[in-house]
Amino acid sequence: MTGVQQEGDDQSVSLYLLKQKMADFAKERNWDQFHSPRNLLLAMVSEVGELSEIFQWKGEVPKGLPDWKEDEKVHLGEELSDVLLYLVRLSDICGIDLGKAALRKVELNAIKYPASKNYGTNDDSTAEMCG
Repeated sequence: MTGVQQEGDDQSVSLYLLKQKMADFAKERNWDQFHSPRNLLLAMVSEVGELSEIFQWKGEVPKGLPDWKEDEKVHLGEELSDVLLYLVRLSDICGIDLGKAALRKVELNAIKYPASKNYGTNDDSTAEMCG
């Protein structure tokens, strides 16, 4: 199980399962005492830095990472996972249902950026919402 998506691999993992796994992991190690919102946020930001390092000198990278070696993709998956796991843990500690909050945010963005408007140009001030 490398975490690299394979063709035909459509099994999904729920945020609830990740939340439970992270809570159990922390409890088994007596780490709850260290998992304040601030500490988790700072740890997540550190992991975002590690994720950024992977892309730092690669320039623009095409979707699907066609020129990347398998071990590079595995490493990317590990760093993406670190960020996700800290985010899931932070939302749990803060009492936020991350899945519901994310769906709400998509709905709000749909209102703010209606599909009827064309967002396809680079000089458009909303280009960051295009993908």
